[in-house]
Amino acid sequence: MSDTTTVSITINGVDHEVEAGQRLITAAEKVGEYIPRFCHHDKLEPVGKCRMCLVEVEGPRGKQLVPSCTMIVNDGMVVDTESEVVEKAQEGVLEFLLINHPLDCPICDKGGECPLQDQTMAYGPGESRFIEPKRTYEKPIPISDVVLLDRERCVLCDRCVRVADDIAGDPLITFNDRGNHVQILTFPNEPFSSYFSGNTVQVCPVGALTSVDYRFRARPWDLEVTPTVAAHDTVQSTAEIHTSRGKIVRVYAAENDHLNDGWLSDRDRFSFAANHAPDRIVSPKRRVDGSFEDVSWPEALNTIAERLGGIAPERVGAIGGAHNTNEEAYALGKFLREVVGTNNIDAQLGDGFNAQLAAAVTPRATVDDVESAGAILVWGPDLKETLPVLYLKVRKAVKNGATLVVASPWRTGLDSIATSVVRYRAGSGQEVLRKLAQGSAHEDAAAALTTGPVVTLFGRASLSEDPRLAESVAAYGRTLPDARLMPLLTRSNVFGALDMGLAPDLLPGRVGIEAGSAGLDAMGMLGAAAEGALDVLFLVGSDPVRDCPDPALAAKALDQADFVVAIDAFVTDSSAHADVILPAALWGEVDGTMTNLEGRVQTVSAAFPPRGQAQSLLEIVRDLAAIMGSGDILPKDTDTASSSLANEAPAYAGVSRESIFFESDGTGVVVPTGAGTQPLGYIPTDAAVPVVTDRFTLHFAPSLYDDGVITRHAESIAGLVPDVTVRISPRDASVLAVSDGASVVIDDFLTLPVTIDADVAQGSVVVPFNQVATKGLIAASAVSVEPVRGDV
Repeated sequence: MSDTTTVSITINGVDHEVEAGQRLITAAEKVGEYIPRFCHHDKLEPVGKCRMCLVEVEGPRGKQLVPSCTMIVNDGMVVDTESEVVEKAQEGVLEFLLINHPLDCPICDKGGECPLQDQTMAYGPGESRFIEPKRTYEKPIPISDVVLLDRERCVLCDRCVRVADDIAGDPLITFNDRGNHVQILTFPNEPFSSYFSGNTVQVCPVGALTSVDYRFRARPWDLEVTPTVAAHDTVQSTAEIHTSRGKIVRVYAAENDHLNDGWLSDRDRFSFAANHAPDRIVSPKRRVDGSFEDVSWPEALNTIAERLGGIAPERVGAIGGAHNTNEEAYALGKFLREVVGTNNIDAQLGDGFNAQLAAAVTPRATVDDVESAGAILVWGPDLKETLPVLYLKVRKAVKNGATLVVASPWRTGLDSIATSVVRYRAGSGQEVLRKLAQGSAHEDAAAALTTGPVVTLFGRASLSEDPRLAESVAAYGRTLPDARLMPLLTRSNVFGALDMGLAPDLLPGRVGIEAGSAGLDAMGMLGAAAEGALDVLFLVGSDPVRDCPDPALAAKALDQADFVVAIDAFVTDSSAHADVILPAALWGEVDGTMTNLEGRVQTVSAAFPPRGQAQSLLEIVRDLAAIMGSGDILPKDTDTASSSLANEAPAYAGVSRESIFFESDGTGVVVPTGAGTQPLGYIPTDAAVPVVTDRFTLHFAPSLYDDGVITRHAESIAGLVPDVTVRISPRDASVLAVSDGASVVIDDFLTLPVTIDADVAQGSVVVPFNQVATKGLIAASAVSVEPVRGDV
């Protein structure tokens, strides 16, 4: 029985029971009475600006016209949405909006899905009394690299302003001027440089804001819509792929109140161009005399099978699989363990932490837990740079009243709304945590974490941070009131890959492997290959030369290995070392499921076939197993793999693509954490990480836009990669006798300009990770920093 309080209201003479506390416009829509609107949006605070939603409500002085988007329902309310007065008001609003609105529907990207078109037809006067020339502006104005503005189309609904300011915390777009000259603009010399700018395009009710990628590309009635998830980080926001003539033309957010509230980051929204990049690998390649030549699939697979034939299983390993679906990862693990016979498997690249902690930490938080938390501790990567939609959820929780503590060696996107910020020198996190737990320091932070439920979001603040600190933070978080823990890893479907057994100490369904039987992790495999102890290495959508903590070790390992197989869509710094490259299908080209950081399993669907001869990972390992005489071991297709998982993997019992489709209402199914061994329930313990005391310690900071292979091949966002500088504290700059813009040398290897930053702890050095300018830098805890002579 529901505890929801209801009230009785009457709409157009019909009585209804509706949930108390709702806006009238929402309550009416839920009972089948649609009230037209422009400024209203379910996820935004009401402003009542457009007046399109005016209705008559009976009061002590008779009927009054009120905006239904700002009116809260109350018991006994009597509403008329169809009276002559209401209709006249609606006609007037539309007539005034159309005074200056251009009649360019045939060329407007919004044409065919435009609320102004629809409501003019349904509620408008039919013709206008105005014959004067319409106002015009220069058009379009590029307000960012991805968003264009046509000012004369704007109806001043304020949706874009509220999305940018209230939701994203980026007040970069606003109303300008007064009266009839009011227009939406950005501030002078400040572009709309928000990580969430694409959301303003999606919520705009007219064609005032359009995206560079979609403009003049297709009409809404030409589009095919495929439900999916945004597979560029571990939040895996629910989304839609819109295709026309076999190509993605745009990606839209889909409503999922349990996850992303209908928002996407710009990386999620605009990365799709990589699918159609001209230099994508579309046929198998084999190295011949130092260069790659195209070969057939049978030739490529037979070459691999022959090399595997005489190799001892323990001398074979695989790194990657975190960008694939659960079914593909399951097939890969089954191939490696049951066909090849090795446990040397790792979906992480040395940039994460304990696989069992990540996959099975208990008690595990959901995104809903974050939104309803009494207090939140964020100790890990900057959410705005790594998990931007989770960043929005934390912002929403704070607006709902949660206290927030942020611990980081450098400023984060959440600092401005945090109750308490714990800034520490990179490498000293364990000591800071000990003092926080003991109450001997950071008393304001400790006080902010006393109101439960407390959700701890834990992970590595940077690639140079000791991975064991994450477990210490989780252990502390478990002691807080009504504790919930959420692990923070960032690589696409890494949680799904770990659940599928792509870890040296995990089997499918979160079943642990005893230490004596575990294989090598990614860094162990690279070390073994570099020393000649590993002969064959599979790279599955992974680029360890760019992504692992020690790029020099990765490059040496790939050079020393006897045989390297890369399953990838592009030639990367790592796949360039391969002996065989197999073209892999990308997101949007494969059916299956994925699992996010809370354990939510959602379906993904192929919007079009893979490019050229590219194949899904499942097809590749299935065919390779068949050549090796073990074709009956692997699932034949995605549905078979999904059914096997539902029957065989303990944590996924009963969870298949079919069950998710029919039972989850499109929002996915959260796989619960186990309490024992099958499935595993992992209880974190304090790891006692030593404090780094060297003169300078490194914070190798991740950023949303980096030189990752997908960003590099997505034209509209490739230019958003920031300039690279070394950030040091004012005190350290003084000691080194360097000024802003001067150059320093890091580890006798990398020369970069300096930015003096008061938000950097003394003794720390902040360098952005995975940028062209920082390529090759080892993610060590301590580094040397020396000024360039004559450049101070």
